[in-house]
Amino acid sequence: MTLRSVLSGKAAKLVVVGPNDTVREAVRTMVSGNVGCVLVMDEGGLRGLFTERDLMRKVVAENRDPASLPVSQVMTTEVMAVGPDVTVGEAMSLCTERRIRHLPIFDGEELVGLVSAGDLTKAVVRDKQHTIDDLISYIYGGETI
Repeated sequence: MTLRSVLSGKAAKLVVVGPNDTVREAVRTMVSGNVGCVLVMDEGGLRGLFTERDLMRKVVAENRDPASLPVSQVMTTEVMAVGPDVTVGEAMSLCTERRIRHLPIFDGEELVGLVSAGDLTKAVVRDKQHTIDDLISYIYGGETI
């Protein structure tokens, strides 16, 4: 299973803020989008990610004012991106090794999505459940138990 298939099951809308938006604006965007991470983009493309972890470590813990602090000063700039044909297993390994929770997905130069560690886990569970259902059907000859 590839990230392309994971993306096909997600909403297509990317949640984005600009680098000059304040942390407060970014948090409001995260809350309204029900996400733990936003893409920080400008006309030049992806500049970074702003995550709940960034908020806690770089804003709250340092007692900085979210109303006046630009996202660009606290966003994660070292972003690991992958292609849509990367497998879910490879993506999970990458997240574990790099201790990251979000992976932007680029198809060539085009940003096509973002997956979280939760999205990857959900995909694995769904795949395993499908395998279990198939085995039960095989064992019981299509009968339900």
